[in-house]
Amino acid sequence: MTREMSEAELDARHAEKMRKKKAARDKIIATKTIEKGLLIVHTGKGKGKSTAAFGMVFRALGHGMRVAIVQFVKGKWQTGERAALERFGDLVSINTMGEGFTWETQDRQRDLAAARAAWERAKEIIASGTFKLVLLDELNIVLRYGYLPVEEIVAFLRDEKPADVHVIVTGRNAPDELIEIADLVTEMETVKHPFRSGVKAQVGIEY
Repeated sequence: MTREMSEAELDARHAEKMRKKKAARDKIIATKTIEKGLLIVHTGKGKGKSTAAFGMVFRALGHGMRVAIVQFVKGKWQTGERAALERFGDLVSINTMGEGFTWETQDRQRDLAAARAAWERAKEIIASGTFKLVLLDELNIVLRYGYLPVEEIVAFLRDEKPADVHVIVTGRNAPDELIEIADLVTEMETVKHPFRSGVKAQVGIEY
């Protein structure tokens, strides 16, 4: 019959297992020597794409980095993120260029003009090198609707983005061309959402 291990023996086995795990992990980390500005894409149908991106924004701010946000769609709601970010003063540049979702404006030419203005502003911000992290919130939405040429956006982010600037792009239906050049891509998947049960958007959760 197998003898049950004592707490001391379990602790010793756990410590040895973790020691080996740490040694293996440290060996892997030691091989990662490249430092660069990343192109990050948050896409998928699930909630949390912009939320996760804003989490990275606040993380960067916690390190004293300058951050810029360009919002391609959202424009009508006063979000909790905006209220919090405004407290960081000159460390943050907030550029709310959208006028709401296209079914709200119901004006394609107006949407095209808003998307172009937002992209021109985004290029200016990224190329300046003034900001360590730039969030292009809901850019994938305007690409999905064809309001901006995917080839133009991909070419700029691939060839003209300063090497030390991080860029985050959010929105469902990220184009394959953008995913191809990205360093980090996360796809959010919906398992369950309260909206399907008739629950409206909640303050502090949705905005």
